[in-house]
Amino acid sequence: MAKREQSLAENIADDILAMIAIDKKFGVGDKLPNENELSSQLQISRTTLREAIRILCTHNVLEIRRGKGTYIKNDHKLTGEFGLNELSTLQLNIKDLYEMRLIFEPQSAYYAAKRGTEKELERIIYYGKRTEEAILNKEDRTEVEQAFHKSIAKATHNEFMNRLVPILYQAIGKGVLLSSTKEDMLQNTLNDHRMIMEFLANRDAEGAKIAMTLHILHAMRGFGISDD
Repeated sequence: MAKREQSLAENIADDILAMIAIDKKFGVGDKLPNENELSSQLQISRTTLREAIRILCTHNVLEIRRGKGTYIKNDHKLTGEFGLNELSTLQLNIKDLYEMRLIFEPQSAYYAAKRGTEKELERIIYYGKRTEEAILNKEDRTEVEQAFHKSIAKATHNEFMNRLVPILYQAIGKGVLLSSTKEDMLQNTLNDHRMIMEFLANRDAEGAKIAMTLHILHAMRGFGISDD
C-alpha cells in the first residue's frame, strides 16, 4: 500500500522536530519563537504553524503554556522508545556496533534518497560539508558527523530507523575518536561522504546504498574488523 503523502502542517512539524533534535536550535525546556517570528522564518502561514504545533503537542514534543508561549517538552521521537533507550546505554564493542551499522545504514541511505524532502536532503548535505570542514581543519567532528547520519535516518521517514540512532551514535562516536589520527581513514571518510552526498543529491537510491556500504566497510577494515 502506498504511503500517505504528508500534509504541509505535518511537513512543518517534521521541520520543527529536526530543528530540535538535529540542528539543536532548541533544547528541552526552551521556548519557541513567537508565532509571527517562527511562521516568517519557516515561510508559512500562522494557520499552518498552529496546526504543526498542535501535531507536536499531540506527540508530547511541545506544550503550550497559557499566557507564556510554546515550550519544548520532550524530544523522545528521536531519542528512544520500543526499549531501545536501554540498549543505547550498553557498552557494546566496536565490532558489534559497526556490524549493526552495516545492517541498517545502507538501507537507510537508500530510503533517504527515495523519500527525503528537498529540505531534508539539503540538511544532510549541509552536515556532510561541515564534517568535511572539520576533518580538513583537524577539528572534533563528532557532533556534525552524528548530525549527518541522524539527518539521513530522519529522511527515511521510518520511525523505527530514527529510534535506532542513539545506539548508532555509539559507533559513530567511537569511530571518530579512533580514526582521528589515522590519515588513511580520514581520507576514506572524506571520499565516502562526498560520494554519499552526490548520490543523495541525485536521488540515486542504489548508489547511495552502495556508497554507505563502502563507507562502513572502509571504517571496519581501518579498525581491523572482519566483515565475515
